[in-house]
Amino acid sequence: MSTQHLSEQEQLRREKLAEIIMMGIEPYPAALYPVNSYSTDIKKNFTPENKDEYADVCLAGRIMSVRDMGKANFAVIQDSKGRIQLYLKRDDICPGEDKSLYDIVWKKLLDIGDIIGVRGYVFITKTGETSLHVKELTLLSKSLHPLPIVKEAEGQTFDAVTDPEFKYRQRYADLIINPAVKETFVKRTKLINSIREFLNERGALEVDTPVLQSIPGGAAARPFVTHHNALDIPLYLRIANELYLKRLIVGGFDWVYEFSRNFRNEGMDRTHNPEFTILEFYTAYKDYFWMMETTEQLLEKAALDVCGTTDVPVGNKIISFKAPFKRISIFEAINEHTGFDVSRMNEEQLRSVCKQLHIGVDNTMGKGKLIDAIFSEKCEKHFVQPTFIIDYPVEMSPLTKKHRDKHGLVERFELMINGKEIANAYSELNDPIDQRERFEEQVKLMERGDDEAMFIDYDFLRALEYGMPPTSGIGFGIDRLCMLLTNNASIQDVLLFPQMRPEKRDEVKENDEQGAAS
Repeated sequence: MSTQHLSEQEQLRREKLAEIIMMGIEPYPAALYPVNSYSTDIKKNFTPENKDEYADVCLAGRIMSVRDMGKANFAVIQDSKGRIQLYLKRDDICPGEDKSLYDIVWKKLLDIGDIIGVRGYVFITKTGETSLHVKELTLLSKSLHPLPIVKEAEGQTFDAVTDPEFKYRQRYADLIINPAVKETFVKRTKLINSIREFLNERGALEVDTPVLQSIPGGAAARPFVTHHNALDIPLYLRIANELYLKRLIVGGFDWVYEFSRNFRNEGMDRTHNPEFTILEFYTAYKDYFWMMETTEQLLEKAALDVCGTTDVPVGNKIISFKAPFKRISIFEAINEHTGFDVSRMNEEQLRSVCKQLHIGVDNTMGKGKLIDAIFSEKCEKHFVQPTFIIDYPVEMSPLTKKHRDKHGLVERFELMINGKEIANAYSELNDPIDQRERFEEQVKLMERGDDEAMFIDYDFLRALEYGMPPTSGIGFGIDRLCMLLTNNASIQDVLLFPQMRPEKRDEVKENDEQGAAS
C-alpha cells in the first residue's frame, strides 16, 4: 500500500515501526513463544490459596486497552479464549537505572492491536479483579492497521461495530472486536461435531465425493461452470452430492454421510449464499418413516449439545427441538393456508390458482414448480415449530420412490423450522426404468427453458441397473440449522467468509478510514 492511501493513524504506526526497528527490537520475531496459560482459565481457577501455581504465567495476546498511571500502567490483552487485565510497573520491566526502554516502547511505540507476550504472576487487585503482574514483556507483532474502538463498561458493550459491510468483508477484525461472533463459530463446530458423533455411534461411514462433476446432479439448481484444460471439457461445481452417495449404497455400504460444500449459481439473501454446507446421509434398507424418527433424535441431541436445552430462543420465539415433531402433507398444508385443494389439479388449473393468489409464474414452470411456488409463498412462513411436510406430488421429486399407498405422490418430507426448509428427505427411487423416465421429464422442462431442471446422469442410471437396495436419504442445511441454534437471522452471520461483491480500490480506502474513525 502506498503512503498516499494511508490514514493518519496508519502513517503514524509505520513511523513507530521504523523507530522500533532502529532500537534493535524485532517487531515480528520468529522464535517460539512459551505460552503456558490462557485468560479465562486463570480467571476461573485462580485463588489466593493456589497462587503458587500461578507464580510463573506466560500469556500472549492482543492489546485491547491501556490506562496510563505514570510509573505503572493497566492494560487488557485478549488471547484466543478471552481477556485479562495486566499490571505493568516501569521498575519491573526495566529493573536497571535506564528506564528509557519502558518509556519509549511501552508508552510511545506500542498501540492497541499490537500482539505481545507477557510473563509474570497472578494476583487480585484491590477492586477484586484477577490480573497478571507483568515482569517481562515481548513484542510479538506490530499492528499497522488500527482497530475500531469498542467501549465496554460494567460488563456491557457500547458502540459495537454492526455494519454488515465491515463485519462480513473484514471478518478477521470482526472476530477481534466482537467476542459474541467468535462464540457463534464455536457453536457451529459443536453442531457439526455433535452430528458426527450421532452418526458415527450408529455405524455410519463418513466419505468424500467429487466437488468437480461432469454432470451437476442431485438437485434442481443452476450450477457454476468451469473448464478443465487438460481434458478440454466443461466441469461443474457440485450442486449436491446425492447421486455419488447413492452410488456407494449400490457398491455395498449400508450407511454413508458427507458434509458437502455445495455451490449454486443463484441469488443471495438472508438465507442463501452461493457456497454453502449440506449434510447428506443415505441408509440402506430404511424408508422415510425411519428417517423422520432419526431426524428428530439427531436434532434433539444437537440442540442439547450446542445450547444445553431443547427449547432454543430464535428471535422473539422459543423453538422446541424436543421429539416428536408434527407431520402434515403438502396438500393439507396448502389447503389449510390458502383454501385451495390442489391435490387433483392439472397444470392450467394450478396456474389459475397462482394468479388468484398473486404468485408470479412463467411458462417454464411445470406442475411441480407451480405447487412448490404456492407452498413457498403462502405456507412456509406458518411452520415455526419443527414440522415434517410429507407426501409430495411425483412431479416435484424426480429422485424419490413413489408412495406405497397414495397414487401420484412420493415418499418425501421436508422439515420446516421457523418458516424455512432445514432438511429434505426421501425414500429413494431405486427403479432404474422409472428413474430414466423421470430424468427424461426433466429434459423436457429444460427444453421449455427451466435452467434448474436436472441433467440425465447416464452413469448413475447404470449404477441403479446393478441394483440399489431400498434406501432412505436426507440432506440438512447446516448453515440454516446453525442460524437457528445460534439465534442469527442471516446466513452471512454463520459463515466465516460469506460471498461479497469485489471491493474497489476507493471502497477499500473508505472502509479503512471508517474503521479507523470508529
